[in-house]
Amino acid sequence: MSTTYGRNAMGYAWAVIEPVAGIALLSLVFSLAFRSPSLGTNFPLFYASGLLPFLAYMDVSQKVSLSMRFSRPLMFYPGVTFVDALAARFLLNSITQILVAMIVMAGIILLYDIRVILDIPRLSLGMGLALWLALGVGTLNCYLLSTFPPWERTWAILNRPLFIVSCIFFVFDSVPQPYQDWLWFNPLIHCIGFMRAGVYATYDASYASVGYVLACGGISLALGLLFLRRHHKTIIDNG
Repeated sequence: MSTTYGRNAMGYAWAVIEPVAGIALLSLVFSLAFRSPSLGTNFPLFYASGLLPFLAYMDVSQKVSLSMRFSRPLMFYPGVTFVDALAARFLLNSITQILVAMIVMAGIILLYDIRVILDIPRLSLGMGLALWLALGVGTLNCYLLSTFPPWERTWAILNRPLFIVSCIFFVFDSVPQPYQDWLWFNPLIHCIGFMRAGVYATYDASYASVGYVLACGGISLALGLLFLRRHHKTIIDNG
């Protein structure tokens, strides 16, 4: 925690400030153009339900992918393995993102005095799937970034459209065909769908598939662990 957040002037508070600033900006911009969001009547609540799982995925996957780079000195000790580095980064940043989501959602509900009945199991499912996907993608990228340096820039470019095509600004049901069928293969849409179903009791995210997200995260995790198990010593020695 100290090495990740202690070097920043605001420290741990930045983890909360980033999503709050993003939600506030989105709410301001879109409230000027539309009378109400795609679901409900409150812009901050709508964008929080989409932005929080998205930011959790982005933050955790990035931190996990860089875990061996930042923990390399510790892995010269015989008792410390690459799995320890992955697990430590994943647990710390997952707990952070869960706390951030709780603070932001509670803050919006209290600030705007919104009468809402949250479906905690659905909310937990949406956030949990986003974190599971982040673990899988981050583990695979941990190998790819360490072995193929150009992949870091390539992956950053590939990730840029995700902010637009992950249904943060709109709901999946409003996307016309054939684009709706194409977007379905973005696993983040499923995570956000479950999150929004947990916030809005009348929203039925029937398109969202638990199995698909579990498969995407599980395959990425298995491949990443397999490659790291075979090549982690070379990565550490050449790091």
